[in-house]
Parts: sequence; structure tokens; C-alpha cells
Amino acid sequence: MDSIHIYGGNLLKGETRVQGSKNAVLPILAATLLIRGTCVIKNCPRIADVYHMQNLLQELGCMVHWAGSTVTVDAAQVNDNRMSGESVTRMRSSIMLLGAMLGRMGEAVMSYPGGCVIGKRPIDIHLLALRNMGVEITEEDQMFTARALHLQGTQLSLPFPSVGATENVLLAAVLAEGTTVLENAAKEPEIEALCGFLAMAGADISGTGSSRLVIRGVKELHEVKYTVPADRIVAGTYLTAAMAAGGSIFLEQAPAGHLAALFKAVKEMGGSITINKEGIGIDILHRLKSLPYLKTEVYDGFPTDLQSPMMAVMALAEGQSVIEENIFENRFRVVGDLGKMGADIETVKNKAYIRGVEKLSGCTVEAEELRGGAALVVAGLAAEGRTVIKNRHFIERGYENICRDLRDLGADISIG
Repeated sequence: MDSIHIYGGNLLKGETRVQGSKNAVLPILAATLLIRGTCVIKNCPRIADVYHMQNLLQELGCMVHWAGSTVTVDAAQVNDNRMSGESVTRMRSSIMLLGAMLGRMGEAVMSYPGGCVIGKRPIDIHLLALRNMGVEITEEDQMFTARALHLQGTQLSLPFPSVGATENVLLAAVLAEGTTVLENAAKEPEIEALCGFLAMAGADISGTGSSRLVIRGVKELHEVKYTVPADRIVAGTYLTAAMAAGGSIFLEQAPAGHLAALFKAVKEMGGSITINKEGIGIDILHRLKSLPYLKTEVYDGFPTDLQSPMMAVMALAEGQSVIEENIFENRFRVVGDLGKMGADIETVKNKAYIRGVEKLSGCTVEAEELRGGAALVVAGLAAEGRTVIKNRHFIERGYENICRDLRDLGADISIG
């Protein structure tokens, strides 16, 4: 059965370790294509999107081997430039292979990526940026071909600080001729992780962590061993689980420096956060207060990937909360299922008005995408009775073993 079963009402307590970052490891795996040798990636999460990326790398000619949470990628013999099939169409992140393949082969043929129902996420920004670097792009049916005899460094300014477009420019620019200056670059921690991996491999990048990246092309990159940082969205999801269900938990290796916007919301709602060198603790001893206004923003604002789990928390908070979603136009898909559980939520365009209720009730609900599915888990932990969440596979795109981790924290949760 493709479902998760939860018997809610348990206060959460205990500790669990946070997995490696999905959003960091995917572009890093794409970057291994630029290295004519073997790279070792440690702390790699065993999630569906990583397996899709593994399949794509193998189709291109890479040798990929797992040992526990360590992945070894040997890209010495890349022998194909065509990317199609289910691993592309089901995973939005496959687009980042475009910049890497142009840097390695000078040509890439791929299907249009899919895998997302929360918004349009057009790839126009990616293609425009790459065209400015000398890439010729032709489109036919559901495929497009990108070619560049010589990738050229250039000066670029993104119309929006897109994480994916920033990653594609980085991957194309590190082996390009000359210098690329990228303005209005995304500043998310996952961009810093990619820059760190590339720098360890010999890339010349300055401005990491800022909106202005300067990439000076080098002749080649060398083999590297790299440890993926902890996943800030997984950590945030488990913190919201404690906010909804109540209790005291500790998250080992959680990236406290990347969650300031969530911490601010926790404190405003009446929760307590503790931080030390080992990780993050949260204590929720009373019913939380509402959060009058929360808006999603690019980093370092409140992350859109935590908006749905936070909505589940707000559904139980005392008073009315408002969420303004500014990143994806279809991120409120979970509202209907939360309503089935007893939540009182009204949406108007890109705003959600949430009137907190005393309790939620378990029932059968259906995940439609990754973070909405996580929100249903959060709601189920707090709800009275039994909650069955169908379409577990959406959740497994980003969470290595959410049932195991939450059982470690005292939840009654299992795979159905």
C-alpha cells in the first residue's frame, strides 16, 4: 500500500538525526558530470529524487555506487548526451543537468522536465541565461536541444533569483571561457553548498552567499570528496510536527543557521527554541498563539517549502493567522484535505486565512505533492484518531524515512 497510517494525539519527545539535504545534493550530483573521474558524496539522502538523478547519470554513462549513505560517481566515461524518459519528466530538478552537460559535452538533448503541481516553474529563465553564454537552443515536440561549441563567460542579471537558473549558470560557467558575472543570483544555502563543492574541485568562484557571483572559467575540475549538509526543510518539518502535536524534541545535526525565519515564527507563536553545537531543540508546552501574518520569500525569508507544514500548525493555533504565498501560485492544494480533518481555512488568490480550531480529526486524505504531503503528516500527528495519508510516494521524494524519524520522536506512525 502506498500510504502512511498515523494514530495522533501523542506528545512528541526524544531526538532524531536530520538527513542530508535533497536540494543541495541534486545539483551536486549533476556537477559530478563536469569531473572526468570519481567523486565521493557523503551523507546523501536515500530519497526518490536522488534515485531519479542516479538513473539519469547512469543513462549518460556514469558509474554510480552506493555504500550506506555514501554515493560514488565515476563520470570518466560519459558517452551520451540525451536525457529523456520518466526520470526527466517526473523530476523538476533534472533541468540542472543541462548546464552540467553543456560544460562537459557542449551539447544536451532532453525532455521538458516535470514532477511539480505547485506552480508553473517555467524554464525560460534558464534558457535565456544559457543563450547569453553562447548556447543555441532548438525545440521540437516535447524535446529541446542545447548546443555550444564554446561556452563564453558573460554578464548576466536574472529577472528573478531562481535557484535552478543560478545552479545552471554556475554549472555551465565553471568550465567556460572567460569570466561570468551573475547578478540577482539566488542566495539559498543549497547554492552555497554547490559553490563549495565546485570550489573543492578547483572552480574559481567568488561572492558565495551573496546575490552577485563571479565565476572565472578554469580548464578542468578534479576529483573530490564532499559531505552534504543537513536538510533545512526536513529539520523545519520536524519542528512544525512538534509545534502541532506538542512536546519537546531535539534534532541532531540540524542546520540552525538556515532556519532563522522559522525560529522567529516559533517564538512569536509562543514556542521555545534552543540551539547548541549538536543541533536544535524545541519545546511546545501550551497551545500556540496565531501568527497574524506570514509571507513566503526567497532566502532568507520564510521558505515556501515550509509553508504547507506551517499551515497545519496554524490550523490549531489560537486566533486567526494569514499566509501570503509569493513563490508558487498553486501552493494551497493541501487546504481541501486539511479541511476534511476539521481545519477552518479560506483562500483568496495568494492568501490563506486560517482560523484556529481546538482539534483536528483523523480521516483518509491524499497527498498531491511533496510538501503538502508532509503537512498532512504534521496534521495527522496532532489529530484525534487515525489518519491515513495516500500517495506516500510524493513524500518519499524528499524524506528518507519520515516514519522512522517520527517514531524516534514518539509518534505512532507506520507505512500502510
